[in-house]
This record gives sequence, structure tokens and C-alpha cells, in this order.
Amino acid sequence: MKLDETHNDCRPVGEILNQIGGKWTVLIINLLSNGPKRFGEIKRMIGGISQKMLTSTLRDLEMDGFVTRTVTPSIPPRVDYELTELGYDLQVPLKALGAWAVDNRPKVLAARRQYFEAHPDAMPIRKSNVAVLAAE
Repeated sequence: MKLDETHNDCRPVGEILNQIGGKWTVLIINLLSNGPKRFGEIKRMIGGISQKMLTSTLRDLEMDGFVTRTVTPSIPPRVDYELTELGYDLQVPLKALGAWAVDNRPKVLAARRQYFEAHPDAMPIRKSNVAVLAAE
């Protein structure tokens, strides 16, 4: 699909990028790239994610075809999550974006410092997520 410059043509792309750009999505995709994991394993390995958020993120990934959910009858039931072919394909751009972020972090932090020096009253919108004075 060729996109023109209208806002409506950007919506389908934006919907997908919104999902894969979620706070926990990249971590979950990365964890599952090493093979199937149970819900509890994912929760422990990520740390800091609530059960509700993990459930929601996994459901979204399943809905969009990145992850499969397999229930094995047992007591308690065993539920495994695994990347689909589409999920594995997503690894390539995510790794490239991660490498870009690592390579360019010093430039981004320098730009933030410069901005806040020029705008001392400005507050970051997402203060808890913005590293302004972190060591390069």
C-alpha cells in the first residue's frame, strides 16, 4: 500500500506501530524469541509488570498475530506463549531500532540537556521516563 500525505492513510500504520511500540511489547517479544514461556516465567523475567498489564499485552499480541497462546489441560492449567512467524519477523526491525537507540542515546541526552538549559521552566511530559542528565 502506497501512502499519500493524508492523515487517514497513516492510521493503519499508526495502529500497528502503537501496538509494537508499547512499553512492554518489545520486552515480551524479546523474551519469547528464545522459545515458548509460561505466563509466570514472563512475569518474573520482566519484573515490574502487573498481572493485568501482562495479560492485556499478551492478548493484544495474540490478537495481532505476533503470539500464540496454548493451553495444556492440567491442574493448574498450563498456558504457554510463543512467537508466531510474524512475531519472529518483528525481531529484525525491533533489533535495528534498539541498536539505533543505543548508538544515538548520547545525542538524544545531549539534546535534552540543551533543551532544558534553554527552557528551565519546562517539565518533561513523562518525567519518570525521561533521562535528562544521565551519564553518557
